[in-house]
Amino acid sequence: MATAILKNIEDSTAATSEPNSAKSIAAEAEASSSDAAEPSKPSFLQSKFVEELGPRMKAFLVPVFGILAFLALWAALAPTVDTSLGNLPGPVQVGEQGVALYQEWSATQADKAAFYEAQEARNAAAIAAGTPVQEFEYAGAPTFLDQIWTSLKTVALGFFLATLFAVPIGLICGLSKTVNAAINPLVQIMKPVSPLAWLPIVTMVISATITSPDPTLPKAFVISAIVVMLCSLWPTLINTTVGAASIDRDLLNVGRVLRLGWFAKLTRLILPSALPYIFTGMRLSLGVGWMVLIAAEMLAQNPGLGKFVWDEFQNGSSQSLARIMFAVIVIGLIGFMLDRIMMYLQTLVAKNRTI
Repeated sequence: MATAILKNIEDSTAATSEPNSAKSIAAEAEASSSDAAEPSKPSFLQSKFVEELGPRMKAFLVPVFGILAFLALWAALAPTVDTSLGNLPGPVQVGEQGVALYQEWSATQADKAAFYEAQEARNAAAIAAGTPVQEFEYAGAPTFLDQIWTSLKTVALGFFLATLFAVPIGLICGLSKTVNAAINPLVQIMKPVSPLAWLPIVTMVISATITSPDPTLPKAFVISAIVVMLCSLWPTLINTTVGAASIDRDLLNVGRVLRLGWFAKLTRLILPSALPYIFTGMRLSLGVGWMVLIAAEMLAQNPGLGKFVWDEFQNGSSQSLARIMFAVIVIGLIGFMLDRIMMYLQTLVAKNRTI
């Protein structure tokens, strides 16, 4: 009897526990499904801001790391290199000479201002006394920053002349196979000629042409600009020819159907299609012109960065090597900035061009 009662109690307990366990399993399944259905909030490391910041920081930090590694290697190896002017200067010594060059420019500017102030006072006294007034130009030696400005003006004139000649000739060569066949051999012959070979020819021609004692532009300035033009026009000429020759012939046929004049066809069809090629050639020409200019100024002793480098080399002081290395860095930075400017102009024109 007792055994039967105990058995009944155990059966009832098992019967009640089975539904409860089934219910708990179902509740856990529902909870897990609801958790899966609800989107989890992204952490900070998974946020869109960090995803966008990662490539940007990488693009910024990798070049910075490369520059710092180069400076560290330079600073470590410089003391081990002996030259006729002493050990090779490290980054710190080169930077110090850069600061010294700026200080020299500041001192020269102060002297120049004092010179013109004194001249104005002297002229005012001369006017009051009724004596003739005399005007003089400041005759101080050009500073490093003055040399930079001179080189920039020279390369700008040479680049402008090169573009002025290269683009029209390139368009004609691209549109006419006959003209291209006639000019291409001359281009291939003249293109590899060094600026050192052009310089004596240009010097003699310009000296015979400009005979005025007080010309509008100094002879040395014109000589350097012409040498830059002769050496830098070829990339623009070749790329313009390729761009004009690659124009879709259907566009030209449309121009014939619409009876467009040559100027309208040039400005509405040919130039917009050839602009990417033209600007690529101009970027290459500007880089070549900047390199050529330094060599021309150094050899011809024309004012500019090339002359500054050569003068420091001839000077042979303990600071000369550091100044030359600082000038080399400045030359490279200016060349880089000129290329970035041309790239920006190319992007700007490409966005606004229409065919």
